[in-house]
Amino acid sequence: MSHFEGNLSAQGLRFAIVVSRYNELITDRLKEGAIQTLLRHGADPDAIDIYTVPGSWEIPVVARECAHSNEYDAIICLGAVLQGETSHAQHISSAVCSALMSLMVETGKPIALGILTDATFEQGLARAGGKMGNKGSEAALSAIEMANLLRITGETL
Repeated sequence: MSHFEGNLSAQGLRFAIVVSRYNELITDRLKEGAIQTLLRHGADPDAIDIYTVPGSWEIPVVARECAHSNEYDAIICLGAVLQGETSHAQHISSAVCSALMSLMVETGKPIALGILTDATFEQGLARAGGKMGNKGSEAALSAIEMANLLRITGETL
């Protein structure tokens, strides 16, 4: 029996971070959490590219370009879609998550999901470096592990 698992070393890996400007107070904290996690795990600062898009809706198209460029080992997508008075947020978050999953399966490129879907701004802040941790940091850890796992499976399959 063989067991394969990615490690948490970012050394030698390249990352794209695609981050929404909308709800910037939250998304800036997600971005900083992701960057600090990548650096703490050995990423070269020059191996991290950041793409800022207007909102979460625009994340998939830039993630697609990054995935197809073959310049990156993993892509980290960060945004904050907050519930308003209508179901708009649910439609946006569902469509964005579905597009990113389809892209990941299509390209075989790890795409870490750090798009918050909170009911309130306060909940978003709590999950972007507050008492609930930093989901940007968690997305970066996922990206590192998956990039390493896919390197292993690429060598063994």
